[in-house]
Amino acid sequence: MNKARRDAISKVMSALEDLRSQVETLKDEENDYYENMPEGFQNSEKGEKAQEAANYLDEAYGALDEAFNALENSVQD
Repeated sequence: MNKARRDAISKVMSALEDLRSQVETLKDEENDYYENMPEGFQNSEKGEKAQEAANYLDEAYGALDEAFNALENSVQD
């Protein structure tokens, strides 16, 4: 792989790293929101939606992590 493609991949990896960090922050905030709800709200539709959103954010984080790792592997010698 030439230097130009390595540099392009490096920029994409940097962007993914930023996105991954943002998604992780959102996931943590949603988890905190759920955990700080009164128990009655946790068992309500509102609580279920918050928990579901946190799960989807966790999946998104995992997908970004996989993409980052695949790109990292593509530039290995």
